[in-house]
Amino acid sequence: MRGVKAQLDAIRRANESMDWETYNDLTKRHEFRKQMILNDKVLTEENKTVVMKTFNRLYDHDKVLHNEGIKRSCENCQEDCLAIYYCEHCIRNYLKANFSNWTSENDEIDKLIQKYQMESLAPNRIVEWIPYNNLQNIRYLNEGEFSEIYLATWINGFYNEWDVKKQQIIRSGTCPVILKKLDNIENINGNWPEEILTHLNLSNKCMEITRCYGLTQDQTNKIIFLVISKMDENLKNYVSKNHNILTWNKKISIMCDIVISISRIHVANIVHKNLHSRNILLSSGQWYICDFEFSRPANKPLYGNLPYVAPEVINGKEFTFASDIYSIGMLMWEISSAQLPFNDYEYDYDLAIKIVNGMRPNIIPGTPLEYSKLIEQ
Repeated sequence: MRGVKAQLDAIRRANESMDWETYNDLTKRHEFRKQMILNDKVLTEENKTVVMKTFNRLYDHDKVLHNEGIKRSCENCQEDCLAIYYCEHCIRNYLKANFSNWTSENDEIDKLIQKYQMESLAPNRIVEWIPYNNLQNIRYLNEGEFSEIYLATWINGFYNEWDVKKQQIIRSGTCPVILKKLDNIENINGNWPEEILTHLNLSNKCMEITRCYGLTQDQTNKIIFLVISKMDENLKNYVSKNHNILTWNKKISIMCDIVISISRIHVANIVHKNLHSRNILLSSGQWYICDFEFSRPANKPLYGNLPYVAPEVINGKEFTFASDIYSIGMLMWEISSAQLPFNDYEYDYDLAIKIVNGMRPNIIPGTPLEYSKLIEQ
């Protein structure tokens, strides 16, 4: 565990030391990070190798995503590709050649999965159809906000790395996953719920969200599930449990991770609409965003997550990038206090009116001035 912490600390040091105006393209930023890691006095050589692999993966993914950087001719397919440690064209060709080897027995699902596979940016970001019999030890975990959540073991696991010699994608090996039950999609006819499209799309593009591996279906009752990576714990529990040992540097570091993740989602032109501390998840020292909300039932009130909802949304206006930013302010307050915002109020109509009329949580004594200003903005 010490090795993992040292690696994450080194990644943060490299990112925090960078002058983003000077290192203003992907290649310059990658070279800066690489030199920072090579010169790091804390990391062992083994740790440096692991961190460099992380940076190389990110570099290749972002080059393909942004269509930026020097291209090379792939020695296998002779196409011009951007990635260095794999060829994006070879990966897509491999997936396409495999289309005939799997089916969900639903043409609409097959077409959807195939579409996103043909847009794959990296071997470890591929979505797929997962046969239900590849999932074992399925057990009910809890009731999420809008759906049932199950825990399962995925035999063989997800697509992970490209084997250049064998020209195939290597799987991760058996791993735990989360199954999120999807309701009311029996008759799809090409009209997919936005939640599914967003999960599949962003899982490919944004490494800062909980990874969606694809879809599966219980053939006995025809229920469809999103298959999602299992995380360690949520922000609410983490802050509550560790409040006495969290320094301000650590609190600010957590908040920076969250803001970077949200900014990537916004760059993809997507409003989250449901940011709160149970939807910010920790895994191996990194923070991820989950549970995009697009299908709140008409009879489902806002009160459950009321403290994080912007006043204009309470008043009936649409969710916007600005309303996500309001939610970030409430998360900042929660991290500073280790309490839920307005925890001494009932989450009801009366509180909603107070929020609309301008009531906000009081800044906790000892909060750094700049942090306080950001909360208030």
